Amino acid sequence: MCGRFALTSSSADVSEVFSGLDLDDFPARYNIAPTQPILVVISGEGRERGSNVADRRAVLVRWGLTPAWVKDPQEFPLLINARAETAIGKASFRAAMRHRRVLIPASGFYEWHRPSKESGERPQAYWIRPRRGGVVAFAGLMETWASADGSEVDTGAILTTAANAGISAIHDRMPVVIKPEDFTRWLDCKTQEPREVADMMQPVEEDFFEAIPVSDKVNKVANMGADLQAPVVIEKPPKAPEKQRPDDGQLSFF
Repeated sequence: MCGRFALTSSSADVSEVFSGLDLDDFPARYNIAPTQPILVVISGEGRERGSNVADRRAVLVRWGLTPAWVKDPQEFPLLINARAETAIGKASFRAAMRHRRVLIPASGFYEWHRPSKESGERPQAYWIRPRRGGVVAFAGLMETWASADGSEVDTGAILTTAANAGISAIHDRMPVVIKPEDFTRWLDCKTQEPREVADMMQPVEEDFFEAIPVSDKVNKVANMGADLQAPVVIEKPPKAPEKQRPDDGQLSFF
């Protein structure tokens, strides 16, 4: 799962990674939480003739996808994540998988290792970032929900997949990472059907991320400073399970 992430890179760095996005300056965000606005990258209407620059736009959406067919969002679960294994066929995500795939810029994400109750150990938070630094692109879905009075809300979710060996000791799920060379194919909802991009919804290489134990300050949305990512010393690093258990939840924040 992914219930907290961060985007601390500059607008210039984000623009460069996504091929010249037109972005205003924005502040570093160290604790992005569900229901808050998140930056997503979408495919534009086309590119100018002779241009080698990909046509992409950045928009803000609310983190927590609401399908267009929902009548009352207050009575519908907050879908912050979508399972890559089932998103193509699941009613809540089917239309977005076909028509509104997006990229979600991030500097990394937070995850919690929750030991069994029998162990007597406390949950431990981790800041998980690309080992080489920089901006990473999570696979995402976008949906616009319209109310009866005509007002619209753009919403989004992060696609997750089974954790790789590097993350499975902490949690059994992780965000789907889309590599720069696959950006165009992922965003191309006109010619690339969901089954044709399924190969991208796999765990990233084992050494792509590094996991840094941090304090539990990130649990509180009000905490938004860089100190959230300060390393802490832990006595007993977690071990990867021999067999990962399936995760059937769509809502669990942590």
